[in-house]
Amino acid sequence: MEVTARAPGKIILAGEHAVVHGCTAVASSIDLYTSVSLRLRSEGEGTIKLLNDTGLDFSWSIARIKEVLSHLGSPFSSTPTSCSLETVKSLAALVDEKSFPESKIGLASGVYAFLWLYTSILGFKPATVIVSSELPVGAGLGSSAAYCVALSAALLALSDSVKMDVSQKGWFTFKAKAELVNKWAFEGEKIIHGRPSGVDNSVSTFGNVIKFKTGVMTRIDSNMPLRMLITNTKVGRDTKALVANVSARKLRHPGAMSSVLNAIEAISDEWSTIIQSHAVDDLCLSANEEKLAELMEMNQGLLFSIGVSHASIETILQTAMEYKLASKLTGAGGGGCVLTLLPSHVSGAVVDKLVEELESFGFQCFTAGIGGNGVQISFGHSS
Repeated sequence: MEVTARAPGKIILAGEHAVVHGCTAVASSIDLYTSVSLRLRSEGEGTIKLLNDTGLDFSWSIARIKEVLSHLGSPFSSTPTSCSLETVKSLAALVDEKSFPESKIGLASGVYAFLWLYTSILGFKPATVIVSSELPVGAGLGSSAAYCVALSAALLALSDSVKMDVSQKGWFTFKAKAELVNKWAFEGEKIIHGRPSGVDNSVSTFGNVIKFKTGVMTRIDSNMPLRMLITNTKVGRDTKALVANVSARKLRHPGAMSSVLNAIEAISDEWSTIIQSHAVDDLCLSANEEKLAELMEMNQGLLFSIGVSHASIETILQTAMEYKLASKLTGAGGGGCVLTLLPSHVSGAVVDKLVEELESFGFQCFTAGIGGNGVQISFGHSS
């Protein structure tokens, strides 16, 4: 039996950084996916294999995994559980045995998460797991969350906790146990990031759009067919340092920063109102797109004022402006990715020309739909 799960990435439409200070943020799924295919093997084969498109392939004998993780006992797929520090050390030992390349050591925590989720949900069954992704790693598009969500969904689909009709054809939404998928994915995210907010895995699990404020997430339905050009600057950034710098600026200028953060929250609230509205005709849709473009420009100006832009981001903003298209950074800033709104009236030829110009600077571009499905699965029978 084989199952494939795919989970979308995410973008922050509005509210980054302000959300850290108790304001509203709006996040959305995008139709760029991470996929995980899981094929159970015969008991006699005795290995768990992890293959992926980063050039890192691993294989562990069931006997070795049982030896190192014997304290876990039987799988507990219906009870999402945090990985203890003791178990993380055991997982690290399993990975260290495989001579993890120094250049890709940043991906090691993702392998720890794989081993924890796999053994917790399926136990010690032999299998081959193949991971592929359309999402760049470390660019603020929720690649690790999409990985954890897709992996959790694939594992749960073949576990004792979820009963599914394996004869269904094509992709279908994982509705039966979506909250269980989300909780397991969050446990994986905790191994990778330490203290994640839970926004990324929730967006990837449930799709569409989520409002987030002081730990409370509200799922909202977008009624606008939006597309964005996502440009990856390929500039690495230190999210913790950027957040700390904004906090320090707030301490130095409490009054001014309070006004800025409140203005960002107002933009987030207006974003969510507009995308939930029903456009009765093309004229109404165009008017709403113009409003969103203005909100993006204002949001970017405010983000610049709190010190989280970057020369690469400004290059993208200026280039898109030549095409009369509005842009803003998404996520922590300081590099990462930039969103450019593609209104319905903009032709493919214009977008192609913009992409060509941006790629001439060495940037990486993707076009993506906003607010689509969350995690989906598809069953197949291996030969």
